[in-house]
Amino acid sequence: MVNGSGTGRSGANSVQSVDRAVSVLEILAKHGEAGVTDVAAELGVHKSTAFRLLGALEHRGLVEQTGDRGKYRLGVGIVRLAGATAARLDLSQETRPVCEQLAARLGETVNVAIADHDAAVNVAQVRGSAAVTSHNWVGRRTPLHATSSGKVLLAFLPPERLRLALARPLARFTDNTVTSTKSLREQLVQVRATGCAFSFEELEIGLNAAAAPVRSYDGVVVGAISVSGPSYRLTEQRLREVTQQVVEAGVEASRRMGFN
Repeated sequence: MVNGSGTGRSGANSVQSVDRAVSVLEILAKHGEAGVTDVAAELGVHKSTAFRLLGALEHRGLVEQTGDRGKYRLGVGIVRLAGATAARLDLSQETRPVCEQLAARLGETVNVAIADHDAAVNVAQVRGSAAVTSHNWVGRRTPLHATSSGKVLLAFLPPERLRLALARPLARFTDNTVTSTKSLREQLVQVRATGCAFSFEELEIGLNAAAAPVRSYDGVVVGAISVSGPSYRLTEQRLREVTQQVVEAGVEASRRMGFN
């Protein structure tokens, strides 16, 4: 007959081992690589315990030894697991709660857009309480250079893809549209530095917007979350006041997509 208390202790030990194994992965993620002694010290366990944990993780491909024997780093098994999870994450679905929260706080329309060749395509939209228009932006293709979301998507393109994207003439939509490649590149430098892009009546007269990047688990920018509204309400000053909230929404959306 199995003793109930013994089963409880065994279960507790198993949970503790799992917790420690996860802690080992977090330690390696933080430091890049670490030895058995380092891992044992951070966990507060004996070196033999740390060695067993690392051995079990290595067997599963979740950690691997570097060229310097005794040092461990995260293994390719982590990439496999992360990729499997990321493949199931749907951008519009995962970012919707963030859009709803931002729209509720600001009262304006919030969109999520992705890059599609030479355009930005909106894949999600939530209208805030102050939004007076019923215009649906979902599925609409908008020019990258004339929208806040588009500027975010441009800013984080690899250099060669950015060069190709800016090789064509920049179409003018309003008097405020940026049609100078030099001026646009200067704006993109600021976007990369601040994590936020703006559009002041550049696509449509009377429409202003601000956007921030959304990253996938590997840090790649896969979308942009934006807030937009009429220029008489979302003035330049007002947009700059809510910049931090837009950036924080991008960070939270990225977290939901698996980016730490």
